[in-house]
Amino acid sequence: MTQPARLVIFGRQGAGKGTQCDRIVKHFGVIHLSTGDMFRAARDAGTELGQRVGPIMQAGGLVPDELTIDIVRERLAQADVQEGGFVLDGFPRTPGQAEALLEMLGEQSLTAVINLDVPLDEVTARMKGRGRADDTEEGIAKRLALYDQETVPTINWLAERGYVVNVDGLGTEDEVFERIRAALAAAAE
Repeated sequence: MTQPARLVIFGRQGAGKGTQCDRIVKHFGVIHLSTGDMFRAARDAGTELGQRVGPIMQAGGLVPDELTIDIVRERLAQADVQEGGFVLDGFPRTPGQAEALLEMLGEQSLTAVINLDVPLDEVTARMKGRGRADDTEEGIAKRLALYDQETVPTINWLAERGYVVNVDGLGTEDEVFERIRAALAAAAE
């Protein structure tokens, strides 16, 4: 890839996104951009956007699309991301956010959108095995249903525009990363 990689990663909770993001960062030298991290950084820096997002986070609310888009736009404009590229995790969540992302990137556009595909029964088993307090049967089912309802239409929207590479997320961490690397190499051709 001649220009820095500009990636988005999708996958249900328990699909191994965090692990694969770490590997993508190490292999491609890109910056991992998580919306949660961006919200906290903006809030802690006391920026105008951070002052708007802080109370929403404090109340446990969902940050509205417009504000989320503004915070992502601000972060994507920074020199480290411009020079090094990125892997976005947690954004875009809606087709509207996806459209805004493509507008932000303009001619540079996205290198690819990685969709880590792991069957429902497997991610459910993985989450149950983590032993987190919020990983109850009901909590897991609710989060997975929300993913299907909100995130899958965004993946489909991006797929219609030719950005999505589906990657089988079953197997060892190394096997999955090798599939991601091969899919990105093929997408760059």
